[in-house]
Amino acid sequence: MSAGRPLTRAERKDFNRAEHERKIRKELIAQHGEELGNFYAWLRIVNIRGTQAFRAGNTDFIHEVTLALHNVYGRHFG
Repeated sequence: MSAGRPLTRAERKDFNRAEHERKIRKELIAQHGEELGNFYAWLRIVNIRGTQAFRAGNTDFIHEVTLALHNVYGRHFG
């Protein structure tokens, strides 16, 4: 887990966030299957990060996600 020293506050926060995201992904895959579970996990994590970015005033993340979803839609229905 660490390199022989306690984690800093920022490192602990990043570690806890990654663990939480792994838990979300694992639960959704178990509930919905591999493909749909991964998609739902992606949506949920992007929703969480998007909310955090919006509160911080960073609209670039939201714009990038919008473009990514538009590209996926275009590939499947365009």
